[in-house]
Amino acid sequence: MTTPDVAPAPPLTFVIFGATGDLTRRLLIPTLINMTRSGLVGEDLHILGVGIETGGVDMLLERLDAFLKTSGDIDDLERRDAWQSLRKRVSYISGDFTQNAVYREIANYLSHAQSANAAFYFAVPPSFFGDIAEKLSENGLTDETTGAFRRIAIEKPFGRDLASAQALNARLLNHADESQIYRIDHFLGKETVQNIMTTRFANMMIEALWNNNYIDHVQITAAELVDVGLRGKFYDATGALRDMVPNHLFQLLAMVAMEPPNSFDAESIRNEKAKVLKALRHYSQEEAAKNGVRGAYTAGPLNGRDLHAYTQTADVAPDSDTETFVALKLFVDTWRWAGVPFYLRTGKAMKARDTEVVITFRQVPFAQFPRQGSSPELPPNRLIIQVQPDEGLDMEISIKSPGLVLKTAPVSLDFRYADNFDIGKQTGYESLFYELFVGDQTLFQRADGIEAGWAAVQPFLDLWAEGGKPDPYAPGSTGPACADELIGRDGRKWHQIDGTSSGRRV
Repeated sequence: MTTPDVAPAPPLTFVIFGATGDLTRRLLIPTLINMTRSGLVGEDLHILGVGIETGGVDMLLERLDAFLKTSGDIDDLERRDAWQSLRKRVSYISGDFTQNAVYREIANYLSHAQSANAAFYFAVPPSFFGDIAEKLSENGLTDETTGAFRRIAIEKPFGRDLASAQALNARLLNHADESQIYRIDHFLGKETVQNIMTTRFANMMIEALWNNNYIDHVQITAAELVDVGLRGKFYDATGALRDMVPNHLFQLLAMVAMEPPNSFDAESIRNEKAKVLKALRHYSQEEAAKNGVRGAYTAGPLNGRDLHAYTQTADVAPDSDTETFVALKLFVDTWRWAGVPFYLRTGKAMKARDTEVVITFRQVPFAQFPRQGSSPELPPNRLIIQVQPDEGLDMEISIKSPGLVLKTAPVSLDFRYADNFDIGKQTGYESLFYELFVGDQTLFQRADGIEAGWAAVQPFLDLWAEGGKPDPYAPGSTGPACADELIGRDGRKWHQIDGTSSGRRV
C-alpha cells in the first residue's frame, strides 16, 4: 500500500501513555508499521512509550517483538523492514503518570528531540484522561507558544452519561484548547464510513433522493460475533448502549443524516454532524420505554463452542441487569428527515460480525407488474453501506427477468473495496493517526457533538437504571424477540445479518 499523492506527516514525537498495554501492541504499533511502510510517516517520527511497569526500552521492544511475530503483523518482508526501521526510534519512560516526575522526564526528552512537536495518546482507562491532561498542562507540555504543536488523542468512552461527559469535556478544555483535542472513534477511520459523504455529495442521483420524500427508513446495525470474553469487569459497568450507541452508531447516523457542508474543512463537517446529533429527538421515559429494547445472551453454542450465559461470565455479577444487546428507534427532527425512523441495533454473541447502514426507499406509488408469489408489492430499493467486514456498497433494484412473461426479479449492483483497490492489511487507524499528525480534525469528535449524543440516550439510561432485566437471546441469533417486535410494530423487518456481501442476501 503506497500513497504517493500524500505528503508524509511532519516530524514529531508520538507519546503513548499505557505503552505496555494491549491497545498499544494490538493496534497502535501495527498502525505505525503500516504508515511507515506506506510512507505516511518518515524517519523523523519518534515513539516515546510511558508505562507503570518497570524496565527500559529493551523490555518494551521484547514484548512488542514477541506479539508482532505471533500476530502476523510482520509476516511479509516490507512490514518486517518497516518495523526494524521504526523500533530504532522507540524510547520508554517508566513511572506513575499521576505524578509530576514522569512529566518532567517527558519534557526533558522533548527538549532534546529533533522536533518539539508532540502528540500524546491516552491508551489508558478513561478514569485517567482528566488526570493526564491536567498533568500535561501543569508541566507546560500543552503549551504551543513556541510554535510547536501539542495534541491530545483519547479513545472512547467519553464519559458514561451526559453529566460525566460534560464533566470530562470541561476538565479537558480547562487544560487544552478544543483545537488540541482529538477524540478518536475508530469507526471513522474505515474507508466505507469516510465514503458515505462522497457517495452522497458527489452523486446527484443519490443526494437528490436523500430525504423523507423518498426514504422510508434507515437501519444501522453493529452486530458482533464475539462475546464479552475477558472484559467482564469493564462490560458489566458499561453495557451495549454506552459502549456502542453514543459513539460508533451515532457517528454513522450523523454521516448519513448531515446536511451538505459549505466546504470539506474539519469545522464545516463537524458543525453539520453536531447539528444532526442535536436534532435527535429527546424522549420522555415513557417514550423511551416504547422506543428502546435490550437483551442479554444466554448459554448456548456459538461459532463451534459452548458459550456461558452473560451472567456466568467471569467478573460479571450473577444478578447483573447489564445489556449485551440494544435496539432503538430514533428520529432526527429536521425538515429533511421529518417522520423517517432510524432503527439502531448492536449486540454481542450474535449471528455474524456485521456493521452496515441500510437505506430503504419508499415503494413506487403504483406498480403495474404482476404479483410475485404472495407479496403484493415489489421489494423496495435499498442502498446498503457495508462497513465491516466486507467493506463496500450495494444497490438493490428490480429488473425484468428473462423470458416471454413479464416478471420482475430483485438484483443487486455491488461494489467491494477489496475487489477494486489494494487496501492491504490495515487496522483502520492509519487515516486517524495521519490526520492527528497533520492537524486535521475532520475525523474526530467535538465536545458539543459528544454531549448531544449522550443527551439523546440519557432517557434510556435513566429508564433502565430504575430496574428490570434485559430480555434473553440465544448466542448466534439476531437478538431478542423484543427487537423484532420494536420494528415489526411499524410493519418493517430488520435487514438480514450475515456479514457477507449484502447484495447476495435474500
